[in-house]
Amino acid sequence: MTTCESDLLRVLHERGYVHQVTDEAGLDALAARQVVPGYIGFDPTAPSLHVGSLVQIMMLRRLQQTGHRPIVVMGGGTGMIGDPSGKDESRQLMTDQVIADNVAGIRKVFERLLAFGDGPTDAVMVNNAEWLGDLGYIELLRDVGPHFTVNRMLTFDSVRTRLDREQPLTFLEFNYMILQAYDFLELARRYECRLQMGGSDQWGNIVNGMELGRRMEGRDLYGLTTPLLTTASGAKMGKTAAGAVWLNEEQLPAYDFWQFWRNTDDRDVGRFLRLFTDLPLDEIGRLEALEGSEINAAKTLLADEVTRLVRGEEAAASARATAEQTFAGGGRGEDLPVAEVPPEGLRVGAALVALGFTASNGEAKRKVAEGAVKLDGASVADAGHLVTLSASQEIRLSMGKKKHGILRGA
Repeated sequence: MTTCESDLLRVLHERGYVHQVTDEAGLDALAARQVVPGYIGFDPTAPSLHVGSLVQIMMLRRLQQTGHRPIVVMGGGTGMIGDPSGKDESRQLMTDQVIADNVAGIRKVFERLLAFGDGPTDAVMVNNAEWLGDLGYIELLRDVGPHFTVNRMLTFDSVRTRLDREQPLTFLEFNYMILQAYDFLELARRYECRLQMGGSDQWGNIVNGMELGRRMEGRDLYGLTTPLLTTASGAKMGKTAAGAVWLNEEQLPAYDFWQFWRNTDDRDVGRFLRLFTDLPLDEIGRLEALEGSEINAAKTLLADEVTRLVRGEEAAASARATAEQTFAGGGRGEDLPVAEVPPEGLRVGAALVALGFTASNGEAKRKVAEGAVKLDGASVADAGHLVTLSASQEIRLSMGKKKHGILRGA
């Protein structure tokens, strides 16, 4: 849309969240005249979400900031099955207790980013096990089954990809899209939910839910997806050479979380500031226009702002202080040894030798085996681990408490 009547659509467009909308004009008009409850689902497969889920969480924050009601749906029911979208193999099934523990851990981040309560725009967190757990199989087949065709379900990317690769897709997983569609209908009944949002890989599931609501109860529902989020180098958001970037402190120390954002590729700074911070757009425009070494100030601000939102003021201040102590020159590592990482990558053992931390590959292997080597704070278990970085991207390599160096993409 060239112009938006509602603050919701205007903000989502301005900050780069919009990929597809089912009926943008209709949603825009609705959001301009009333509170729109909208939801995103999260499967509690771990005690913390990682950075790859942060764009979805921020979408719920934008929903609330523009006067609407966020609904956080924990997939306690669907999580027992597993979403085949983007997966090459079946997900391990979880017990009720594991799911409950994971939900409790995940809630911590949402409580920082959303305001929960009983007001018309206050966020609510629900678990779809509340209704899916009591849903009888015969009832589901009778009431919901007639509104789906196997022909149509086979056309969805999440299903077709697995079948094209001749990888198993269990009947259990095949039913995931039906249950997610039923979630949308149930949320519409319970909370007058009108909007489902998600990543671009959820488009088919979202449309299914809209169509089910229309066919069963004549409901007018909407869907909106975000673009697939990758870094400028093409890497999947939320993954680094050292592993997943977890949102919770228990899974990843605040300093390492801060450092992940400080290591952002120059080309991603403006986009990430719009998506992951509340900074005004004109200020972001000024920051992303910085060039050369000055762009590091924008990266530091990005790290400060995201860490403050996700971990809190104290964690952000502590992480920044640690960075300044570890890296001379305001956290840039100007006084630390640097080893360039060629496009084909550099193995950790070779990097230790290149930085002068060890005299030989054999010594490097011993240090790794002793647990003395870390990449951005995460222990390295294999001296042969290949580090790949985009141009100008940096990552910290440490051996023990006193030896720190920078690996920089060539």
